[in-house]
Amino acid sequence: MAATVHPLSADRAPSLDPLIGLIAADMNGVNAVILERMQSKVALIPELAGHLIAGGGKRMRPMLTLACGTLLGYPGTRHHKLAAAVEFIHTATLLHDDVVDGSGMRRGKRTANLIWGNPASVLVGDFLFSRAFELMVEDGSLKVLRILSHASAVIAEGEVEQLTAQRQIDTDEDHYLEIISAKTAALFAAACRVSPVVAEASEDAEVALECYGRNLGIAFQLTDDVIDYASDAATMGKGVGDDFRDGKMTLPVILAYARGSDADRAFWRSAVGGDRVSDEDLAHAIALLNSTDALADTVERARQYGRRAVDALAMFPASKAKAALTEAAEFAVARAY
Repeated sequence: MAATVHPLSADRAPSLDPLIGLIAADMNGVNAVILERMQSKVALIPELAGHLIAGGGKRMRPMLTLACGTLLGYPGTRHHKLAAAVEFIHTATLLHDDVVDGSGMRRGKRTANLIWGNPASVLVGDFLFSRAFELMVEDGSLKVLRILSHASAVIAEGEVEQLTAQRQIDTDEDHYLEIISAKTAALFAAACRVSPVVAEASEDAEVALECYGRNLGIAFQLTDDVIDYASDAATMGKGVGDDFRDGKMTLPVILAYARGSDADRAFWRSAVGGDRVSDEDLAHAIALLNSTDALADTVERARQYGRRAVDALAMFPASKAKAALTEAAEFAVARAY
């Protein structure tokens, strides 16, 4: 009997286009909510928020909320506000992240903190968090409120954990996976779980879609870790090697440090400590990441989580929505190529 070929092993270029096409009409509704709710009588708020919200992001998280609703055959529009809430939470965390990291580029544009300053970015991030909670409360479901508010708390915990792990060379793989499960995957998971609640689907459907989102989120972040070393500024939309210069212990660095020679480990200790930040140091770091297969193995880890995401959809019958969600998991990994 021939072995079944897993979708993620197919030799093709995955795309988000099927997902985008699937939810295009619903996304128009979400965008209308986003545009309406980012307004304020304080002119700086929509100006600054709009800089990031209109900045060319994929809006993958709200798209997942909509696609999961389509997967379940949900005919209503209640999830439009929730998808907008998910995007506001995500945008608020980006504003705060850029302040914490001192970032100057986001999606190929200057960051809001670089243009308007750190105080304004933090405060507008707070405004967007508040708008997100208003949208959650308006939905009227305590279960939805519990899912999204818990995710917001977990994301904040993950960000603090990442901050405490920064420049800590002894951060191990398990600890790092805990950090990204919180700071990145929690919102993916919540974005997917609210739709079966709104659609009044089974608990099994809730658990399956949360599992899909969580594993997709981890795959997405691991791929980002690789892209920071294996791409260029035009592709990434941010500075090459930002993670390296910030002393972030991402999985490629954790693997390379564990596998390196004494000299290699001394280099990593110095680099993570902030003493090796030149372009030549970055080039040496990339050479070490490649010679130890740290980048390739991080991609393989991402692929494994992508497979888990696809496997979580097994209970749902074949449909355009299931195919689009499957390809979204493939895309999350393929971005590293």
